[in-house]
Amino acid sequence: MAKLPVIPEYITVHLGPPDSDAANVTVSFSDYIKNVASSEIYPTWPENAIRANIYAQISFALNKIYTEFYRSRGYDFDITNSTSTDQAFVYGRDIFENISQTVDDIFNDYVRRQGTVEPLFTEYCNGTTVTCNGLSQWGTVDLANQGYTPYEILQYYYGDDIDIVTNTPVEGITESVPDRLLREGLVGNDVRQIQVRLNRIAKNYPAIPKIENADGVFGADTDAAVREFQKIFNLTPDGIVGRGTWYKIQLVYNAVKRISELDSEGIPLEDVTDLFKEPLSIGDTGVQIRELQYFLEFISNYEPTVPPINIDGIFGPRTEEAVRAFQRQYGLPETGEVNAATWDRLYRAYRGIIQSLPDGYLDGTTVPYPGNPIRLGSRGENVAVIQEYLNFISQTYTEIPKLVVDGVFGAATENAVKIFQRLFGIEPTGIVGALTWSEIANLYRSLLDGSMRSKGQYPGYTVG
Repeated sequence: MAKLPVIPEYITVHLGPPDSDAANVTVSFSDYIKNVASSEIYPTWPENAIRANIYAQISFALNKIYTEFYRSRGYDFDITNSTSTDQAFVYGRDIFENISQTVDDIFNDYVRRQGTVEPLFTEYCNGTTVTCNGLSQWGTVDLANQGYTPYEILQYYYGDDIDIVTNTPVEGITESVPDRLLREGLVGNDVRQIQVRLNRIAKNYPAIPKIENADGVFGADTDAAVREFQKIFNLTPDGIVGRGTWYKIQLVYNAVKRISELDSEGIPLEDVTDLFKEPLSIGDTGVQIRELQYFLEFISNYEPTVPPINIDGIFGPRTEEAVRAFQRQYGLPETGEVNAATWDRLYRAYRGIIQSLPDGYLDGTTVPYPGNPIRLGSRGENVAVIQEYLNFISQTYTEIPKLVVDGVFGAATENAVKIFQRLFGIEPTGIVGALTWSEIANLYRSLLDGSMRSKGQYPGYTVG
């Protein structure tokens, strides 16, 4: 499913019912709509009726493409020409000139409900031999003859709360499934997509645990939700979102929200809004850049080919050089930009280094970020480490409350993390990711060093 609808350059049509062995043909989207309109309506109809019908035909087709209705079910096409489920399409037929001109004018416009983003499933029928809850094709002729505009005709059948979106971008589209396996520890907009979908699915399948923050961070709660979803739908419960799990989540999400029905619940804009800029490149600034730099700087200590950098939140030439060096070292396209594939390899390289360090190697230093975010509900040694660090920091920054070091990330720990984040200019999510961990650990080390020297410890130079 695309983030926001676009008009595809091409559409692949199956020339028969979905399960038939009929051929597929790929045509431009505008040519497809011209064919459908020429097959379903008459060129002698009033212009306003023709336009209203074409708007409905466009939206119907886009709904099938946007939801990947067939591709999420394992088919290799976007739509069929079976009128029992889709639209009439006669490959190779002649196109009426006035219909062709109208499609050229509006082929990148579609209908949607106000407050939602997906193309409306504009159900329609001929209104004579077949009737339905949506638009009546022959009925549009009567309305047009009464002076209704195309928009008013559409409102008559689909309700007053519709918009016609115009000048939608035309793009080549690909399958929505990410080109990486999503698993615990990864971060990105693709992770957020499954979090949003699983939380909605959980309303219908309450055994799936709720993900408290759909923040694009694949933590333990997301892992638990994925595993339970996989169990319910007879998938391997490994917590990894590959192609099969991705499309099953999408299929169930579309079903519970009735996206391909006239009374769809709808997808609000906030559910498809990206949280992370992709790709990151020179000139970018902010929290994402600081996290990127944290990983690169750490890896540079173990990979001599990756140059050390400052963690300043600015993607400058030095950071670009480090990114290129990392991509070269790990067999990625050397672009100097950070896309999902580079993020994925960066996390795996970082976690691989952490897990390979021998016991005792880090004694006397702060513990590096473990590779997985910790948050409300997390338990274990890493939680205890952060609680200890925050307690020491709270001796200087008294706004931070003292915690019980029990290895349980409860409400008190979350509150302390949020206070720390506010104090040091980090978005107060209460989640300890790479940046927050790094800031807490660095401040702890700095304060600890100052405390040790103030008590007469070795100051870093020879005392004569």
